[in-house]
Amino acid sequence: MREDVFDKEKRFHDQWASTIDVEGIKVKDYFEACTAPENRFILRQMGDIRGKRLLDLGCGAGENSVYFAKKGALCVASDYSPGMVEVALQLAAANNVKIQGRTMNAIALDCPDNTFDFVYASNLLHHLPDPHAAISEMHRVLKPGGKACFWEPLKHNPIINVYRRMATSVRTEDETPLDINIVHFVKSHFSQTTYDTFWLATLWIFLRFYLIEKVDPNKERYWKKIIIEQARLAPEYRRLEKLDVILKKLPLMKRFAWNIAVVATK
Repeated sequence: MREDVFDKEKRFHDQWASTIDVEGIKVKDYFEACTAPENRFILRQMGDIRGKRLLDLGCGAGENSVYFAKKGALCVASDYSPGMVEVALQLAAANNVKIQGRTMNAIALDCPDNTFDFVYASNLLHHLPDPHAAISEMHRVLKPGGKACFWEPLKHNPIINVYRRMATSVRTEDETPLDINIVHFVKSHFSQTTYDTFWLATLWIFLRFYLIEKVDPNKERYWKKIIIEQARLAPEYRRLEKLDVILKKLPLMKRFAWNIAVVATK
């Protein structure tokens, strides 16, 4: 069954890769836009990455690898989808940086122990039948003192779960958003772990897309739209984010956020 899950993910992402126009990707926005709070959090924990070896696990279109390469990191862009790896290499060429592209399985990495200073993964673990195995692999290939940095969707928010049931054409059927208790597993493997969650009141923007702007969730990926249209959304997002800061101080509220970001030191 596991191989079947991987094969379906590969077919889905290879097909998606065939539709991507790298010229339209604004790499910087995926890390520095106000609507990219997960990556802004991760960047604050990473520190100076110049000359550091970084594995971008589940690289997708390569926005992450290219961003880090622009900051001076030595990046390996890896994905189970050969199509996505090829897109990542095209994006690197379009941005005049060099990265290495490799097709790899995230739960059985073809890398020696203690290889990388950083392993970064965005929206990867919830595609895997065993996210714990991927976290263990991150730990294995990191050098002592290296950092695993990842962000993922959580399963607890009812609004997002309604969206997931509607947006079936832009998601794979085997996706399983994480339980916030994944943090406990990370802490058991790493010497130091920090995390935060994002998108509570700010999820109004998703409701606005659907209820007011009538954006078909099966024709546009909302999680891409918030980055692509970050300039338009910024004033409203910033107001709502202030409310999120307050809400997260309430007991149990962090678990109802859309996404979690984790940085763990080996």
